[in-house]
Order: sequence, then structure tokens, then C-alpha cells
Amino acid sequence: MSVAFSVEDRVARVTLDRPDRMNAVDAETEAELDAIWSEIERRDDISCVVLTGAGERAFCAGADLKGGSGSSGVDYWAVGRENGFGGLAFRRSLDVPVIARVNGYALGGGFEMVLGCDIVVAVETARFGLPEARVGRMPLDGGMILLQRKIAFNRAMAVMLTGRQFSADEMAGFGIVNEVVPAAELDAAVDRWVSDIVACAPLSLRAIKQTVNRTAHLSPAEAQALRTPALIKALKSEDAMEGVAAFKEKRAPIWRGK
Repeated sequence: MSVAFSVEDRVARVTLDRPDRMNAVDAETEAELDAIWSEIERRDDISCVVLTGAGERAFCAGADLKGGSGSSGVDYWAVGRENGFGGLAFRRSLDVPVIARVNGYALGGGFEMVLGCDIVVAVETARFGLPEARVGRMPLDGGMILLQRKIAFNRAMAVMLTGRQFSADEMAGFGIVNEVVPAAELDAAVDRWVSDIVACAPLSLRAIKQTVNRTAHLSPAEAQALRTPALIKALKSEDAMEGVAAFKEKRAPIWRGK
């Protein structure tokens, strides 16, 4: 197995475990990731996902075009990926918040996976980039589509048309990274974000993310009128009443996810 997956206290942890390859993703790893995302979608005991890479050097260096699948780089890029790189970049069926714990290089597909996350916490030494053009490729699995929608056009083009690597502070300035911390503080910072997310009602989290994912292409009026399944479920839930009751009684709510 090249991806570690565990669930505890409503938090799933997904770790690319190929540190000797800078956690680059080959065909086997891609399949494992897609299966993990599908499992998370089916479960109702997960409120948050933390995605990271093993070791201290890299979050993910992108596609492993040198080994693992037995196919050439051209073969790899010719395969369509409806959910984007790592089964995550384009994924719109995953209604659970995902935090990217960026512990090092996030390049190519690794950066595309970051773009598919909801919150990004990075070490101050992390480096981000889409270097595909420098090796005759293109950021097909999320970069070209997502980056221009997340940051200013000229900044997105600067990333893609130069293949340069950008610092965590620069990416925070672009609005891609939420928090930049020293390496020794990375886990504590991620845990703070996790704690805040898990403190929220699970059904509310799903409703928010599902609604955001399914309405980005709509006008405000159309989005407001759309009643996503998760939204209706959350509004009718016992947790909705529990939240109000807990607020009035000045106590912490007890979420039951129903």
C-alpha cells in the first residue's frame, strides 16, 4: 500500500506514503486514493480529512512518470481523470472538509491536489508550483482549470507560464494557503483547524460543502433557490435543534449526526 488511511474521532487521515519518491503518485497510488475518497463519501462517521505526505521533504511532487505503473509518461497523461489528480482536484462528490497539511514540496499534481482541498496549512519551507511546461507537459489534472478560478488571472498565469516554484508565504499572499507555520508547529496548527471543524455539526459541514460545490456555476439567485439533499437533511435534523438548545443553555452541543 502506498497510501496510509485511518479514521479516529471523526477525523480521517490520508497520507501519501512514498517518501523515497517524494510522495509522487503512480497508477497504483492513484487507484488507492480514488478508493479512499469513495469510502469517505460512503461513511457518516467522518467530519474532516487531513491529507499530507510522509516524511519531511514533500507533500507530493506530482505524477511519478518513472515507475510504478509500467506505462510511459505519454500513456499516463493520455488517461482521463474526471476527478482530477489524485482523484481529488476536481472531485465534487466529496462533502467532507479536507485540510491539506503541506509539509514540503507540492508540485505539479501535488499542487493540483492542494487546489482540491478546502483549507491549506503549510510549513514555511514548503514550495508550490506547476512545472509541467518545463518538461513539455501541461497541468491537465486541475491546474489550468482551478488556479485561474481561485486567484487573480495574472498570478495564475505567472505560476503556469513560468514553471517557477513559489514559497508558502507567496501562496498565502495569493490566497491559496490559509496558514504558514514553522515545521515544529505544523501538527499543532493542523490540529487547531481540525478541532474547529469537528466542533461543528457534521450535517452542517456536509450541507455547506455540498452546496458550495454544486452552486459555484450558478447565479446567486439560482444558488439560493437550489435545495441540495444535504442542506434539506441538515435543516430537518435533530442536530439543528440541539445546536440552538445548546446555545440557549450555554453548553457545548452534543452532535449525533442525525
